[in-house]
Amino acid sequence: MKKVFVMGGTGFVGARVCAQLLQQGWQVTVPTRKAPPAPPAAGVALLELDVHDEAALTRALRGHDALVNLVAILHGTQALFEHVHVRLVEKLARACFAAGVRQVVHVSAIGANAQQPLSAPSMYLRSKGQGEAALLRAAGLSDPSAFELTILRPSVIFGAQDKFLNVFASLQKALPVMPLAGASAKFQPIWVEDVASAVLRSLAREPAAATRAPLILQACGPDVFTLRELVQLAGRLSGVRGGRGRPVIALPNWLARLQATLMELLPGEPVMSRDNLDSMKLDNVATGALPGLETLGIQATALPAIACAYLGVKQAV
Repeated sequence: MKKVFVMGGTGFVGARVCAQLLQQGWQVTVPTRKAPPAPPAAGVALLELDVHDEAALTRALRGHDALVNLVAILHGTQALFEHVHVRLVEKLARACFAAGVRQVVHVSAIGANAQQPLSAPSMYLRSKGQGEAALLRAAGLSDPSAFELTILRPSVIFGAQDKFLNVFASLQKALPVMPLAGASAKFQPIWVEDVASAVLRSLAREPAAATRAPLILQACGPDVFTLRELVQLAGRLSGVRGGRGRPVIALPNWLARLQATLMELLPGEPVMSRDNLDSMKLDNVATGALPGLETLGIQATALPAIACAYLGVKQAV
């Protein structure tokens, strides 16, 4: 039985990845700083570990065939983004090399650019690109390659426990109108189960030849929406105003940045930050410059039917 080490396995995407891995017969280890009351899926082995301790991480990885990295943050300072998306990934790369891990699947983001990471418009995307670059360097350290590397770049991920459509639906139940920053930004949402399937199929690929380059895939759904359209869809599917949703008011850039600044000052994780607005300067859609999920034999699932099932209204859009 193959063993896989899943970083971020207790999160929204990680729980679905773990469940699918177990169904396919993998032995799954999930590191966690503090063990939750129950594992993300029955059969997962939880390991209390400070993943930023490189020596401890290397010891924990020994005996594993593969590593899946899902660790990410959406909000923070420059230093925090670098800590999570760059320095941790550098440690993972060195630890995998030292521990003899032969496969790595890294979940990044649409808009990341490993060749020119600093050209991205936001701290989030710049750090994601730097993390990719670190893995690409590490994968080519030896001949044959140190490890087989697959990088998945998903658009925004939706699903029953998401903090995306569910947030828009909840806000419309509380607010009379929806003042919206970045209303014209484009997204190509991908279902969480499709992302999990992409991880599994990446792990199931035939071992690459020594000269084969790492595989970078864009993981996107079949449809492109503006943020305004996604907010309106969340309102309709959740039954707000009899299925009409709230009126959406697109904010000009200056007012959008003011709104985001105020949201950053509120306790808890902000709904929107200035760095999120910077990320939306790039459309969150497939560019066509890289292969997509069809390379793995996956036909991406359309959003409306899935979202309808978990937002509460059992009817067509």
